[in-house]
Amino acid sequence: MTRTRGFTLVEILVALAILAIALTAGMRALVQASDSASALKARTLALWVAQDRLAAAQIARPWPGVGPYAGQATQANADFVWRAVVSATPNPQFRRIDITVAEPGAPDYALATLTGFLGNPAGAP
Repeated sequence: MTRTRGFTLVEILVALAILAIALTAGMRALVQASDSASALKARTLALWVAQDRLAAAQIARPWPGVGPYAGQATQANADFVWRAVVSATPNPQFRRIDITVAEPGAPDYALATLTGFLGNPAGAP
């Protein structure tokens, strides 16, 4: 009688356990990569909102006054809230603007922060 060689039940269970651990680790890495991509997209869009607000402030007439400003913006079908604080500088011909952008559901968690300077347009007080 010939005996066929095969795997024992213990060997199969060990192989399945190793496979389950490897697949779990792979899925975890995939989920983390997906979360990182989503966060990077949100931060990129928030930075674009901040850059748009800075550009709008730089071309605004009359010159933006010192103080806080706030508003909402949409970028690539994503909604954001922004806060800007315009402050004076030692040179009266310039003002500093600090812009913070966040998601509406978490307005205290800044996705992007941008600081810029505004030059006094010719003839403006």
